[in-house]
Order: sequence, then C-alpha cells, then structure tokens
Amino acid sequence: MEREKAFELLKEYVKDEKMRIHCLASEAVLRALAKRLGEDEEKWGLAGLLHDIDVEVTNADPQKHALEAENILARYNLDPEIIDAITMHNEMATGKERSTLFQHALAAGETITGLVYATTLVYPDKKIASVKPKSVVKRMKEKAFAASVNRDTIRECEKIGIPVPEFAELSVNAMKDIGDDIGL
Repeated sequence: MEREKAFELLKEYVKDEKMRIHCLASEAVLRALAKRLGEDEEKWGLAGLLHDIDVEVTNADPQKHALEAENILARYNLDPEIIDAITMHNEMATGKERSTLFQHALAAGETITGLVYATTLVYPDKKIASVKPKSVVKRMKEKAFAASVNRDTIRECEKIGIPVPEFAELSVNAMKDIGDDIGL
C-alpha cells in the first residue's frame, strides 16, 4: 500500500485530530527507527501510521484494540509483517508477548510519542524544536508526568539494541522533522 492511500484510509477511520497527530508522529519515529536499524522505512512507516486505525471503532477498548485493526487491514494489500506488528502493539488484546524486532520497535516507538508530546507542552514556547532529548529521559523517571505513558513499553527500545537516551534523541529528532504537521 502506498503511503498516500494509507493516510486516506487512516482519515476514513480516525476522525479525532489528536489521534491522527499521534499516528503521524508514530510514523516519523518508526521511519527513523527503520533507518537506524537498516530496516524498510516505508514498511515501518506504514505500521506507525496505521497502528491505531481501529481506536475509534473499538472505543480504545484494550481487549479489542488492534484485533479490529487486523480485521480492517486484512482487506488491503498490506505486508503481513505490518499487520502482525500492528496487532502486537497491544499485547493485552492478543494474550501474547511481543517477540520480534518490528513488534518491539512499533510498541516502543508509538508509546514514546506521547511522552515527547507531553514534554513539549511543558516548554514555555510549546515547540518541539526547543525540546532536549535529555528532558524526555528525565520525564521518564517522573511517574506522575504523563502518567498514562507506559515507561516499560518505551524501554522495549533496549530489546532492539537502542539505549533509552539514544531512543529519546532519535524520537525527538524524528518529531522535529514533522513539527509543523503535528502542530508542534
């Protein structure tokens, strides 16, 4: 599936602008991860873009979210590895643990976007261009800050060979590259 077609599909299923922004940020982070790890940037980018395609259909129900995405995306000519990574980004629904590089990358990559976004909003200018990666790492240690962001999932970056500080830098830089597109 071409990226433009994937984005149109996302807009068909996801009406909430903040959720679309999250998906765009996830796409950027996944593309940067793919580049860093020598993986397919288009493939990983599509997984980041489409990973929450069912969030409104399922009302973000953790028992259903990602399983419905699998059903939706099965109708399109998508690489099965993309669908697998998307399904496995929500282990709770599958009852299985993530085990592949792609699965860990998508889970960690889409999760850190929330922490980066929240960190950006506490900066005086609320601009991603001002965010320092070490601020994101510092916020990881503050459990009350962006409390809904699962730090253990972010730490899955270590399972793909990237230490948290480097992962934070990669993620912040990827999001800076699309700052205008995501309103930061």
